Amino acid sequence: MKKITFNAEENFEELWKTFFDRYPFFKLRNVDWKRQYDTFRPKVSRNTSEDELFDILCDMLAPLNDGHVELMASTCGDERKRYFNPEPKPGFWQEFTKKEIKSLFKVTKNTLFSNGFEKPKKSASWILRYCKSSHFGYLRILELEGEKKQKLTTALDQILSDFKGLDGVIIDIRNNPGGDDSTVIQIVNRFCDQKRVAFHRKTKRGHGENEYSKLKTWHINPQGDTQFTGPIVLLTCDSVFSGGEVFALAIKELPYVTVIGDHTNGIFSYQLEKKLAGGWRYCLSYQVYFSADMVCYEGIGVPADIELLNRKSDIEDGVDPLIIRALELLKFKGQSK
Repeated sequence: MKKITFNAEENFEELWKTFFDRYPFFKLRNVDWKRQYDTFRPKVSRNTSEDELFDILCDMLAPLNDGHVELMASTCGDERKRYFNPEPKPGFWQEFTKKEIKSLFKVTKNTLFSNGFEKPKKSASWILRYCKSSHFGYLRILELEGEKKQKLTTALDQILSDFKGLDGVIIDIRNNPGGDDSTVIQIVNRFCDQKRVAFHRKTKRGHGENEYSKLKTWHINPQGDTQFTGPIVLLTCDSVFSGGEVFALAIKELPYVTVIGDHTNGIFSYQLEKKLAGGWRYCLSYQVYFSADMVCYEGIGVPADIELLNRKSDIEDGVDPLIIRALELLKFKGQSK
């Protein structure tokens, strides 16, 4: 196999131009991309090493602060793998380590149990975990991809059947990494009372007359034999990404949904993946999502109706305050019927 010669100048030009053509958020992120070119292009020559170019590209991409921007080198200089993502660490991840996040969700489970909920039940889908008390249901969505449609339908049939007649439901998407729009719609449809606009999306295609694709609209619509359309509380935090944010955007259109927690992360788009010579890869956002009323939450996230954050002390105290607040709200709504 012929070895691909590394060319720092060509790699720089190709990456810069792809972002110039396809990335929609320079203005939103307050980045002058042409100025970035003028600043960093003179630092690259035919003698620039792989390690040097990687550092230069990282410096150029850093101001975007976008979690969907990634740069990966499978081999770089002395054979080291290198990775870069310019996103600031979400507050939820600053507060909790991976191990502590697991501990927090054990506290969630114990808080539910101490408030009359049964032990969690297995569903037909690995992405859904749920339980219920005599009055309320709890559904945690781990991810929004990696599941076959029929298996997810079977799981939702089971869960919605168990939730029938309850006074309220808590849906927990905290720390959800995202997934597919189709999975989002499939789940939200089971909590939908009537056909509604879920969200809109357009895709950045280049410059000129056809810079963006036509705006496409997604709808939610009641689906399946059973839907739950009573009071719903959605739990969120700032480590809810991408498809998880689209889920929040869509379900928030239902008038009986209240969002408790923190705003989501603010990176909605699918990732456009590209390759560079020498085995390098990079990703970028290339789509713009809007709420039903045409609000773009990119960079700020879907806001919570009631702001309430988890703290490390919740693990020590053994109580999840978001669950307590959600149950208080659902009980109040039940009493005010």
